[in-house]
Amino acid sequence: MTSKVTYTGELRTRCVHLYSGNEIITDAPVDNNGLGQAFSPTDTVATALASCMLTMMGIKARDMEVDLTNSVAEVTKHMSANPRKISQIDIELHLPAIIIEKQKKILEHTARTCPVLLSLHADINKEIIFHWDL
Repeated sequence: MTSKVTYTGELRTRCVHLYSGNEIITDAPVDNNGLGQAFSPTDTVATALASCMLTMMGIKARDMEVDLTNSVAEVTKHMSANPRKISQIDIELHLPAIIIEKQKKILEHTARTCPVLLSLHADINKEIIFHWDL
């Protein structure tokens, strides 16, 4: 078992990662009857995509002796109304690494083939922009 999710009432869940004991609280968003005081379940999906992309890029970068420390992903999730579901995820990656073009291509391919991206439904539009800052 990976995690345990408990509905705590008031449209909120407490998610515990069993290996580490770390917790995530989710809350229904304001536009869906919630208080919006924490990540919504769909926010966690969009955020997991960015986290996975940066993690996989970090593994590949380490192998290439490139430091991606302090890289940032800005995530925007779009919902459709009928049926209510994630329709698009926009991710802008800001990467401080000064690297050669070949390394950029390898890292961008790594991000675009991360496990979360490959697991998301094909109907979800994924707009991914890479900013290689100097």
